[in-house]
Amino acid sequence: MTADAPPTLGLRHLALFIPDALFDATVRFYREGMAMDVDWQPDPDNVYLSSGPDNLAIHRALDGKVVDQGTSPLDHLGFCVPSAAAVEAWHARIAGGAATWGLPAVGATKRHRDDSTSFYFRDPAGHQVQIIHIPSLRG
Repeated sequence: MTADAPPTLGLRHLALFIPDALFDATVRFYREGMAMDVDWQPDPDNVYLSSGPDNLAIHRALDGKVVDQGTSPLDHLGFCVPSAAAVEAWHARIAGGAATWGLPAVGATKRHRDDSTSFYFRDPAGHQVQIIHIPSLRG
């Protein structure tokens, strides 16, 4: 951050459009699988979830809005965890619940060149999700 920039709290909000047929399963996964709480649900088509310092908005794609993960510019969304051991614990949780939550596959954990540890999987709507520990990341 440069000295002349106003302060921010970091990138802590993401909004995703979800196809109507996958909306309920996707909300269920983030609530049950990722243990996120409903912060606000203004109507049946919009749910705002949080795990504390963040906010994930799930919007039902309506009125013919096409949602195509194959051409989306979003590569993945990541959940940072406090340690490599936490990555392993999340891997066991997600892999163990994959069938319940409608997750197609869960990748193996991997240590990266920067000493971070992570794994990837796709949520019920097809978004690639990463669980990652980044040693250099502060609070």
